[in-house]
Amino acid sequence: METQSNYFLKTERLGFRVWTKDNLPLALALWGNADVTRLIGGPFSEQQVGTRLAKEIDNLRAHGVQYWPVFLLGGGEFAGCCGLRPRNPEKGIYELGFHFRAEHWGKGYAGESGRAVVAHAFDALRARGLFAGHHPDNAASQRVLEKLGFQFTHEELYPPTGRMHRCYFLEAPR
Repeated sequence: METQSNYFLKTERLGFRVWTKDNLPLALALWGNADVTRLIGGPFSEQQVGTRLAKEIDNLRAHGVQYWPVFLLGGGEFAGCCGLRPRNPEKGIYELGFHFRAEHWGKGYAGESGRAVVAHAFDALRARGLFAGHHPDNAASQRVLEKLGFQFTHEELYPPTGRMHRCYFLEAPR
């Protein structure tokens, strides 16, 4: 259970925190879940999830971004993550991503959290653009990205799945 004072970013229903090494149980509940990770190369072992958590913590230290853990404001339940990772930081390009626990699918949390992260990227981080991609079988992610204003640009190989994933870009407002 999280308290609202821990959140650095909020939406109407969600609060964002930063990952710490003490959050391995939360990370396991998300990235250790086969349903959540089946389209991103999972399921992942406890060791792989630990490595992923360490990478998120390192991204925050090095670049000021991570796929931040997201909690429901009504009760503090851990729902998933949404955030950024460096894609081409020298050019101000970040990658948007979101992963939500299966019991929170279909509730609009990906779009709600995505809108907040897009605004944060362009306002607070002064990003010049955002990249995003999804597995070709993930129609829900495609809909979310299109609603956020991302435009399809190309397909590229995503090594964890061995598949060509659909890729999108959103340019910063002028």
